[in-house]
Amino acid sequence: MTSVKVQTEQGYRTAINVRQHTVYADELINDGGTDTAPTPMEILLGTAGACIAVTVKAYAQRKGWPLTGVAVELDMERIKREDYPDYTGDAAFVHEIREVIRFEGDLTDEQKNRLHLVAKKCPVHLTLENPVFFVENQAAVTDANL
Repeated sequence: MTSVKVQTEQGYRTAINVRQHTVYADELINDGGTDTAPTPMEILLGTAGACIAVTVKAYAQRKGWPLTGVAVELDMERIKREDYPDYTGDAAFVHEIREVIRFEGDLTDEQKNRLHLVAKKCPVHLTLENPVFFVENQAAVTDANL
């Protein structure tokens, strides 16, 4: 997978460099940022939505279904473990991502139902649903590399 490099700029604004592309992130003014770009969490949700849209569109194209567009709306709430009755794990917080997916085109109910199932299989969705571990490569971390 392609490496992503992130560099701080002024204040909390950061440049996210992926191949030849640059995407910016910032924080809201109330949080000390300048609000010149989406927050990292907004980018996370946008990434999940984009992955869902691309995954279902590719599936529909392979099937020859008349899907003409996909709209995904996501929001997220961080909830204390004890306030989330369906959670039985050890984490201090649960992050609930709520999604609304709309399919455009002359699709049958069966096709729409199948696309909703396919949406749950997009790589970002699967990554967020499963354990993720950050491993810091101590040997590669030096001030010169930053």
